[in-house]
Amino acid sequence: MDYFRAFWVGGLICALVQILMEKTKLMPGRIMVLLVCTGAVLGALGLYEPFLEYAGAGAGIPLLGFGNVLIKGVKEAVDEQGFLGLFSGGFRAGAVGTSAALIFGYLASLIFNPKMKK
Repeated sequence: MDYFRAFWVGGLICALVQILMEKTKLMPGRIMVLLVCTGAVLGALGLYEPFLEYAGAGAGIPLLGFGNVLIKGVKEAVDEQGFLGLFSGGFRAGAVGTSAALIFGYLASLIFNPKMKK
């Protein structure tokens, strides 16, 4: 794997997000949703895996990758359960990552005593 390519692609994605944050009125939460949806669309079209193979870790940033995981889970659940898999597939596929984020976020809040900004 060409490490330069991974850094270049990851840096490009981060630069595009930074431009969105500075030049538009989009809030960070909406940009995060946009990244997850982009990963899901790329996964649904079959473009995420070739992109990930080309860029390596640079394309595996958490939000694009999470969208791809969700759509993969939905596809598998629809194949197994039919229409009802549409509602459960993403939850099953993303449950471990979401649970880990919630648990570790909670533990970090206990250790570091976060405060709201004024």
